[in-house]
Amino acid sequence: MQQYKKEWFGNIRGDILAGIVVCLALFPEVVGFMIVAGVEPIVGIYATFFITAAAAFFGARTGLISAAAGSVALVLANLVAEHGVNYLFAATILAGVIQVVLGAAKVGKVMRYIPQPVMLGFVNGLGIMMFLSQVDHFKGNPILLVLGALGIAIIFLMPKVTKKIPAPIISIIVITMIVLGLDLNVQMLGDLGKISSDLPSFSIPKVPMNVETLRIIFPTALSVAIVGLLESLLTAQLVDESTNTPSNKNQESISQGIGNMLSGFFGGIAGCGMIGQTVINISYGGIGRLATFLSGFFMLTSVVLLNGIVVQIPIIALAAVMVVVSYETIDWSSVRQLTTMPKKESLVMLLTVIIVVFTHNLAYGVVAGTLVSMALTNIKRTPSYVEKGIE
Repeated sequence: MQQYKKEWFGNIRGDILAGIVVCLALFPEVVGFMIVAGVEPIVGIYATFFITAAAAFFGARTGLISAAAGSVALVLANLVAEHGVNYLFAATILAGVIQVVLGAAKVGKVMRYIPQPVMLGFVNGLGIMMFLSQVDHFKGNPILLVLGALGIAIIFLMPKVTKKIPAPIISIIVITMIVLGLDLNVQMLGDLGKISSDLPSFSIPKVPMNVETLRIIFPTALSVAIVGLLESLLTAQLVDESTNTPSNKNQESISQGIGNMLSGFFGGIAGCGMIGQTVINISYGGIGRLATFLSGFFMLTSVVLLNGIVVQIPIIALAAVMVVVSYETIDWSSVRQLTTMPKKESLVMLLTVIIVVFTHNLAYGVVAGTLVSMALTNIKRTPSYVEKGIE
């Protein structure tokens, strides 16, 4: 209990500030991918609140951010298009059940078989993907390039002036004030879709309780469970390595399942670990459970209590933050060592990066990289301290 209490209240100031930054970084992705999934933005916001809460209370990896993610939204899009949003809620609940069962069956053990070059390729591919996903926000109007460059400059330079307030918060405030003060015609967060200010409420999905419904939702739910767990456990392992601390991947699997079940019963979509936002959280001092909880809590309360303000945040201000995060996500030391590290390891890392970037699917890159490394053999696995947290 003492350790659990410390994880909640041992870093209050840092966790609060990191929670605010992560909340702002979550908005464009969560809202944008809900549009891709064919549901209202509030569905992703509800999901983010319940999934982050479950991760904070039941998760094993402090500092990890879980929320409504694009990877699972893409899997669920066809189900929504063909059968409607209530089938999405039912599939989300079933995916959560599957994840709890897999966690109880100790699926986390498979993480020990992912080699280090694959993890490096995964991280570097993620950084490239994050950068490419923001490029469109800088197009269409020369003022966007100016605002984006200004936002990036503030994030890099502000820590030299003060570190009391995270630089991304200052950057977003400055860019927002410039846009509103000069009445610039740029895309705002509210332009991505109408964001409701209603509170979530418990409800059982309105679908027939029969075998036919199970036949419809099971393939999608299984895919969501596997994709979500893979991304969540890879995110947990990434934090393990960056903080040199272990975590119980089986407990994390169960936590993700609980979060998805809660989300489905309260009108939310499925979710999983958010690697980019987790990197932001760790980078800005969010090392406790409080930071994870507050990222989703701030998101929900801001759209309920401050809806009129939130929708006026310029997308370019948030994009500037994500560009910096993408830069900081890439393991530049591994890039510099490409010509000096063993050729087999370089090949596996590059292959993983290429597959991740070209398929836009982190899971494909990791699976392919792991299979190739097994074929080549003699490539070292993940560090032993990670393995200690698996059992």
